[in-house]
Amino acid sequence: MSKKSMDIPMMESQQKVVDAGQAVGRVAMESAQAIAKINQQAAQEFAAQIQARMSELMKTQDPKAAFDYVHAEVLQEAAKEVTQYHQQLLDALKSGNQELVDIAEELIQSSKADLIHFVNDATNNAPMGSEAYVSVFKTSFNNALQNFEMIRAAMADSFTNFEQSVENVSNLASPKTSKKKS
Repeated sequence: MSKKSMDIPMMESQQKVVDAGQAVGRVAMESAQAIAKINQQAAQEFAAQIQARMSELMKTQDPKAAFDYVHAEVLQEAAKEVTQYHQQLLDALKSGNQELVDIAEELIQSSKADLIHFVNDATNNAPMGSEAYVSVFKTSFNNALQNFEMIRAAMADSFTNFEQSVENVSNLASPKTSKKKS
């Protein structure tokens, strides 16, 4: 196999890595922009609500009425808003993470195909008399690919478990709508 025939697949492989890097950068930038937008909206809403709450509180003359107002209206509303804000952040992060997983999966499959092609080219052009070495090499290579697939599957399971854990934490933080019977 000539050096020139090996250079073309290597350049294509390098270009795939560059493209994947650009896609990861784009996803990270989009996630950061989405989070910045969520933060800006939350800050604007918070400022408007503080102003409205303060003007309502200033109208109240009775300390007990002020306490009841803060407890009943302000704190419950604040808890609801924090939960909504938290959910918006989780949605933005989850979307970006899924896109990153898709990019990584595509890059892994492409690299795997390139590596298999390279090994097949190299072993097909092996000199006469090296059949035993080629057989051992191909067997080792296939075992390595199987191990790689097991590791990749375990990582995919780990990512799924992480997402479920994040959802569980989110569910714990959100207010319950059903009331318990006493």
